[in-house]
Amino acid sequence: MSVSLLGFSQEEEDYSNLNWLTDFDLAKKESTLSKKPILIYFTGSDWCSPCKMLKEDFFNTEAFETKAENFVLLMVDMPRRIDIITPEQKKKNKILVKKYNKKGGYPNLVVLKKDLSVIGELSGYTFLRETDRHFTFIDEHIGKY
Repeated sequence: MSVSLLGFSQEEEDYSNLNWLTDFDLAKKESTLSKKPILIYFTGSDWCSPCKMLKEDFFNTEAFETKAENFVLLMVDMPRRIDIITPEQKKKNKILVKKYNKKGGYPNLVVLKKDLSVIGELSGYTFLRETDRHFTFIDEHIGKY
C-alpha cells in the first residue's frame, strides 16, 4: 500500500474551482469572446491580511463561484516575496496597478467593460469579515459588458 501526501503552503492560492487568469491580454481576449466584463482582483497574497481573509470568506465560497461565471477573472498579485511571481509578471502587474488601482488599495476589486473602462471599484475588507458589500458589488456588475 502506498500513500501519497501533497503539502501546500498557507500562501498558495486556492480559489476553489475558479479560473483566475494572470495575463491581461488573455483576459481581454476572453472577455471579447465570452462577452463578459473583467473582474480584476488586486491582492498582496503574502503580506495583505485583509486579502487573505477576503479569499477565505468571499472568493472561496460556492456563492461567489456561481457569480464568477458572469466574469472573466483576473488576479493581479503584488507579493513582497520574490519567489511567488516572476519578475516579468511583476512588471506587468505594476502597469495594471498604475492604471487600474491608482489609490493602491489592497484588496481591491475593479470591473472593466468591453472598452476596458472602469465601471466599478470596491476597495478594502474589514476585520468584521462581512462580505455583503462585496456580493452587492458583484451583483451590480453582472451583465455589464
